Amino acid sequence: MQKLVLASASPRRAELLRQLGLTFVVSASEVTEENEERDPAMLAKLLAISKAKAVAARFADGVIIAADTVVCLDGELLGKPRDASDAARMLASLSGKRHEVLTGVAVLRQSDGLLCCHVEKTAVSMREISQAEIVWYLSSGEPYDKAGGYGIQGKAAVFVEKLEGCYFNVVGLPLSALCRLLAAVDVRIWEGAEKHDNTAPDHQGVTTK
Repeated sequence: MQKLVLASASPRRAELLRQLGLTFVVSASEVTEENEERDPAMLAKLLAISKAKAVAARFADGVIIAADTVVCLDGELLGKPRDASDAARMLASLSGKRHEVLTGVAVLRQSDGLLCCHVEKTAVSMREISQAEIVWYLSSGEPYDKAGGYGIQGKAAVFVEKLEGCYFNVVGLPLSALCRLLAAVDVRIWEGAEKHDNTAPDHQGVTTK
């Protein structure tokens, strides 16, 4: 398998790659996430591509994986909160409402410059969140490095009533979409896996001999 490079300092994205059993190196991009683009899907895509290209300049070979997640509520983009007050504002605005989480994913193959991109969208419905709960969540320290001011994989899970779409997208890296992008650059994560022995059940549940 080609060398994989994760162009992100996010521990959540790294953990998701490890969940797939992948070996990779981390090289965080220094690309600013501030951009004049207001379309959420285009913004996520452009930032992911920028991060992939910035990190690619550091490596002679391999496959670069980059991603950027944005949160959109009623047309307003919610980035990472600047401070506790900003995080509280975001959580209050999300309370009792449905918003969208979009992650742009870019996979860049260094050998020939092949770039594959995808934007995943998930709708998240929050229940009403009380002021006391907002204070409790802020005290956890979770909101400050996350778009929208919350992490679904942490304590904010108790605020989520419904998901429409990929859960892992809300965490920060849609794994199914990533797998398709990697396959498009000839990285197939299942290659090299041990073959089933001849007593393993086939896909119909019948034991072969």
